Amino acid sequence: MGTIATRMAFGQELIEIAKTNPDFVVCNADTKTCGLEKFGKLFPEREFSFGIAEQNLVGASAGLAACGNKVFLATFAVFASMRACEQVRTFVCYPNLNVTIIGTHAGLQVGGDGATHAAIEDVAIMRSFPNMTVVQPADAVAARALAHAAVDFTGPLYVRLHRNPVADLYNPDTYRFEWGKASTVVDYGTDMTMIVSGILLKKAVDAAAALKEQGIRVRVLDMATIKPLDREAVLKAAAETGAIMTIEDHTVFGGLGSAVSEVVVQSCPVPMEIVGIQDRFGESGDPELLYRDHGMDTETIIARAKALTEKKN
Repeated sequence: MGTIATRMAFGQELIEIAKTNPDFVVCNADTKTCGLEKFGKLFPEREFSFGIAEQNLVGASAGLAACGNKVFLATFAVFASMRACEQVRTFVCYPNLNVTIIGTHAGLQVGGDGATHAAIEDVAIMRSFPNMTVVQPADAVAARALAHAAVDFTGPLYVRLHRNPVADLYNPDTYRFEWGKASTVVDYGTDMTMIVSGILLKKAVDAAAALKEQGIRVRVLDMATIKPLDREAVLKAAAETGAIMTIEDHTVFGGLGSAVSEVVVQSCPVPMEIVGIQDRFGESGDPELLYRDHGMDTETIIARAKALTEKKN
């Protein structure tokens, strides 16, 4: 089982890709985000550092992209989505430029970095912008695969990554990333479906296994691409299992749960539960304790899943 953060896996893989692919540049904000602060030492003509000035970082990245460059910029998700919100919207998304925004240190997993640095609203902000694609890997294997896909991607892209190491769920020999496609991680039956994006996928898989022992058969989907959402997979899950639970390390307002419910309510209404951060800010502390306090731990997921299947029946 791997034990590396998705942010480091993505950044390290991008550096490896750069050794044989000269067709992209990196812009940094002088923060230790995903290992790309080392990019300039290896490729000094392809890296630009702007210090702690994220609005300038995004504006200059847009300028480089407007001149025909493929640009990756890296900073904390909270700064990319809020401090530089206008620049992302107006200078990257509106002209539809080829800029990949790497937002790291997302969600409650930030833990010790504190409430102000825990990006819990970033998906809601980014998915509201026209032309923006939003994606979030579940482990290091998926993050590495995503790095390759991102290099070949054209247009505004937001890659959401987490701070701390997580166990790998996927096999690097068999995992394939597909834009806008959910992947079925486990399929024990048709009592309900859990749709997950990001590192909480492991908790959903563990919950599904425990529920199976209790006679509740759960399907688990990894919705790595949050926008554009895999509507077909959502509607198939709604029709075949009759109940959906979404799970995300993000506020329940405007994120994965909102995206899935928008599809469900319009086309195939079924009982739903949205597991995520309620109307609260993040906090300092051990991430696992924060997940427990916010009702996002495996035990609470199991309890809410059982209640959802009862509601369905």
